[in-house]
Amino acid sequence: MEAAAPHNPAEPANSAVLTVTSPEQMRELGRRLAKLLRAGDLVLLSGELGAGKTTLTRGLGEGLGVRGAVTSPTFVIARVHPSLGDGPPLVHVDAYRLSGGLDEMEDLDLDVSLPESVIVVEWGEGKVEELTDDRLQLVIHRAVGDTTDEVRHVTVTGLGGRWAGTDLSVLSA
Repeated sequence: MEAAAPHNPAEPANSAVLTVTSPEQMRELGRRLAKLLRAGDLVLLSGELGAGKTTLTRGLGEGLGVRGAVTSPTFVIARVHPSLGDGPPLVHVDAYRLSGGLDEMEDLDLDVSLPESVIVVEWGEGKVEELTDDRLQLVIHRAVGDTTDEVRHVTVTGLGGRWAGTDLSVLSA
């Protein structure tokens, strides 16, 4: 597999910041995001434990129309959700327990799955960026500590040519 070049900081990233106030809004964000995705897309999710990464992915699965309940793949590392229609399958990966980079992820064959799937990787920073120059990064910020605050600030950044002309502001609709 050929390693992709790192993102060129001189190339402007396409980004949007969204405010989400409930788990249902996080799921809805996932459903809206699904409308922008196509086979070959890599989505990296990061945020504190309990920030809403799996909730967002559940909505994304609903929006893509895939089979099976989207749940956290923490202990199985990856789950494949085939499409119920003509869309791409969803590969949902949780890299939280993986300490290495792409080498440790190689057993998952993400490079083989990427061209025909949408791959979502929770906790994937520093582990899967070499798969492709084109990726969507979502960072979910939430209040930390003993709080019942449901407010999340989601920074969505599109990197590479695939995302250069995409209007990410539609995600806030």
